[in-house]
Amino acid sequence: MVTTATPIQEQEPKTVAHYRSSLRPIWCAGCGDFGVLAAFYEALVALDIDKDNLCVVSGIGCSSRFPGFVDAYGYHGLHGRSLPVATGVKMARPDQTVVAFGGDGDYFSIGAGHLPHAARRNLDITAIVMDNQIYGLTKGQISPTSPQTMRTKSTPYGSHDMPINPIGYALMYGASFVARAFSAQRQVMNKIMTRAIQHKGFSFIQVMSPCVTFHDTYKTYKDITQPMPEGHDASDREGAMHLAMTEEKLSLGVFYEGEPMEPPGDYINDPYIEVQQTDATERLNTYLNKFA
Repeated sequence: MVTTATPIQEQEPKTVAHYRSSLRPIWCAGCGDFGVLAAFYEALVALDIDKDNLCVVSGIGCSSRFPGFVDAYGYHGLHGRSLPVATGVKMARPDQTVVAFGGDGDYFSIGAGHLPHAARRNLDITAIVMDNQIYGLTKGQISPTSPQTMRTKSTPYGSHDMPINPIGYALMYGASFVARAFSAQRQVMNKIMTRAIQHKGFSFIQVMSPCVTFHDTYKTYKDITQPMPEGHDASDREGAMHLAMTEEKLSLGVFYEGEPMEPPGDYINDPYIEVQQTDATERLNTYLNKFA
């Protein structure tokens, strides 16, 4: 499904309503994704982003319904493929603010092969993973982040799999901005989102976003989360990795933020110049000639 932004008739003060589409979210009452959506609206307001310069991309899953709820350009694509699409959008239109949404299955199972390459390319894309530790859309099976011994329909005797560490995963593969948030703490989360979108490079946010129907973890997260430890140096990748691998409680905030950087390439210096031509064959040949 591809959606387009509503044309702007005149300049108007931007509010949350400015970015809210006419499509109502159909998540279960109490789903953590409502908090993520609300925080995202607030981040857009804080950044004063024109919705016709915003593209929201997703894969498949409960969280991937996101593009339909934002009045901007949107692409609700294939399972696990939000990052390849987001990469294509950013390559073709570097002027666009590109944000990719997905769940823990989308990013760490069927789409796991895309995150390392998106991170190392360091394109200016923000990836937001709504991690509920369960496959909610298919009615409650374990995901790559499910706790060990967790009992579900697919693991009636308990899971034997070690869960993935999303923060360690993103840091290891070179993401230049890595953070964690909790959907119940919207005011903290919207500031993290604002900072991630402002960062020039690949930004990764793991949002602990409970599924109230199949794996309600609100109380658990309130007990096992903490603010980022005082004195943590977000410019130290090695220190961020050590924290991610040894923390007894889940730290909320920015683990790592490297120097703003974009890889070299004509797509930066000549933004979508071929789009201004009219003939499709000529546009294709112009692009291919870059590699001749």
